[in-house]
Amino acid sequence: MSEVYAARRARLRERCQAGGSSSALVSRPANVRYLAGTAPRGAVLLLGRIEDLLLCPGRPPDDRPADGRPDEALRVQRLSGSGGDPAVAAADLAAAQGGESLAVEEHHLTVARHRAIRSVVPRLRLADLGGGVEQLRLVKDEEEISCLRIGAEIADQALGELLESILVGRTERHLALELERRLVDHGADGPAFATSVGTGPNSGRPGHRPTDRRVEEGDFLSVCLGATYRGYRCEIGRTFVIGTSPADWQIELYDLVFAAQRAGRESLVPGAAYRDVDRAARQVLDSAGYAEGLPALTGHGVGLEIDEDPQLAPAAMGKLDACVPVTVEPGVHLPGRGGVRIDDTLVVRPEADGGPELLTITTKELLAL
Repeated sequence: MSEVYAARRARLRERCQAGGSSSALVSRPANVRYLAGTAPRGAVLLLGRIEDLLLCPGRPPDDRPADGRPDEALRVQRLSGSGGDPAVAAADLAAAQGGESLAVEEHHLTVARHRAIRSVVPRLRLADLGGGVEQLRLVKDEEEISCLRIGAEIADQALGELLESILVGRTERHLALELERRLVDHGADGPAFATSVGTGPNSGRPGHRPTDRRVEEGDFLSVCLGATYRGYRCEIGRTFVIGTSPADWQIELYDLVFAAQRAGRESLVPGAAYRDVDRAARQVLDSAGYAEGLPALTGHGVGLEIDEDPQLAPAAMGKLDACVPVTVEPGVHLPGRGGVRIDDTLVVRPEADGGPELLTITTKELLAL
């Protein structure tokens, strides 16, 4: 992996030099981990003119796999004692290495940190690195996709086991906690985000926070969960009916959302515009009269963060590349009745390679549990 991290830093260095900066300060944790292999709390990465350094406050990075392991070719420097701010120390080192311009992540750097750097190295010109690292992270290599694939297998396994248990009478909160425990039991670093379980009138709500409502016969039950594996995050969402055969309105709504989700999945091809993927799923729901209240986007990228670029939304600009993992997650919620959400994580692949690779494989059949 050392060569992988070195290559990533080399690509970022080329971007910085093209923009007139001889060094860069990376402070956003996911970006630090992408370039260094680990991101201890408060750590920053300096891409210097002479050498690259990972500057950490407090203890050195842990060797636990969940926290990542630093690139062996990268020097790790721990600030002694309180040591001050690693970002300020990194800027001071950049100036000491003879740098005249330092690219920083202005979207992550606080005003206070910016002022502190200015006060310590007033002659060092600060340039905006923008989303340079995020753009490098967009297309995943096969090692990254392998981590997402394993995370998806863990999420599938945890969900499958829950569906085999008795559900009636249990609360949303209890089911969410059990799912998160099962994720860890099966090898996940932890949940990729707060697990959502919605029953009855709460089902189908995006981002629903579990309550003490108990599962009842005839409810829709919607579940959205994700696993983190070696730092990489995926997600899956499914909707089921509890206890009895689905009512006609439940079958009709489920079939509609399933058709929208399938349309979105089938549009995931290299070169497809982000907004066209959104449109493919959204127009199925629009044509059935559900234009109001639809989510702002149909899906998004995943990786070291659960919500990355690209954003599959009506006004999103850009086109898909191969090896970009995304979610497709349309849904409809009917106030007072409940709703349906279906969510998969997929990797964009060319048609010659079989088309989009589905990572989350739990059945999308409307099951009565």
